[in-house]
Amino acid sequence: MNVLFVEDEIKIADFVRAGLKEQGFVVDYFDNGDDGYMQALHNDYDVIVLDIMVPGKDGLAILKQLRNAGRNVPVILLTARNELDDRLQGLNLGADDYIAKPFFVEELGARIHAVVRRSVGERQNLLSVGTLKLDRITREVTCHQQVIELTSREFNLLEYLMRSPGQVFTRTQILEHVWGYDFNPNTNVVDVCIQRIRRKIEPLDQTVWIESIRGVGYRFRKPE
Repeated sequence: MNVLFVEDEIKIADFVRAGLKEQGFVVDYFDNGDDGYMQALHNDYDVIVLDIMVPGKDGLAILKQLRNAGRNVPVILLTARNELDDRLQGLNLGADDYIAKPFFVEELGARIHAVVRRSVGERQNLLSVGTLKLDRITREVTCHQQVIELTSREFNLLEYLMRSPGQVFTRTQILEHVWGYDFNPNTNVVDVCIQRIRRKIEPLDQTVWIESIRGVGYRFRKPE
């Protein structure tokens, strides 16, 4: 699942990003409310993890403006405050959950799964294109009802492409969303990972689902 994470405390941000990535989440991170709000407004995420006290727009202002704009993405608020009024204000503005600092990142991961299940329902967590089915909650991929064993990185890459069949993604875009912004753009890890996924699918289905677009990148093929 794709997570937008807005937090200005670097130590907490590094801890949470690493922990969520270990659990298989794809994390886009911003350290201020202005950038975080624009990212949330113009991009699709499964969930937003939002600290209340961030520079620029604070978390409650971001939440309010997103809801006013009709954006119903699940939002989990992070706060060091324990006052009831703060929690009630966030929930009344449309937050789906809150978690007080300090917290265990495993608990945050569980809460993310819970709010996503409540928000979109179990059926919409299933991506199905042709003979391939991908369950974003159980992280299981099947082809002709046979389970395909994928690594966490392979799963995240396949999910990223399957979410938008027919859309071409550059290698840089794939690197940023699946590996993170710090990766060397000249690396061939995307191509290697694509080859591994194809080798696992091809024995079950000869269709070339992941198409190479020469000089650009890759796209997931739309079914006929």
